[in-house]
Amino acid sequence: MSGVTKTMDVKLLDRELRVACPEEERGELLDSVAYLDKKMREIRDIGKIASTERIALMAALNITHELLSVKLGRGFDLADFKRRMNSMQAAIDHALAEQESLF
Repeated sequence: MSGVTKTMDVKLLDRELRVACPEEERGELLDSVAYLDKKMREIRDIGKIASTERIALMAALNITHELLSVKLGRGFDLADFKRRMNSMQAAIDHALAEQESLF
């Protein structure tokens, strides 16, 4: 069962927004905001689009393309990447734990 939904303020391209989010998803929302803000700034900094609305639409289109590329097997598989990183982290932690017993 999901937790309590609370509102929080986020900033996208220097604009404040208030959004509702379950507490247990707060970190994921903040990661999403950071990613979207980065994409919007990249588009804005190219300098060809001035309207914030058009920047947001282009960012949404680019992110949707990334998502569909992954879903259709033509792009980066983030879930697989995370599994591999976790596996490598576990191997590193194990190796370091063994080294600690030497000292």
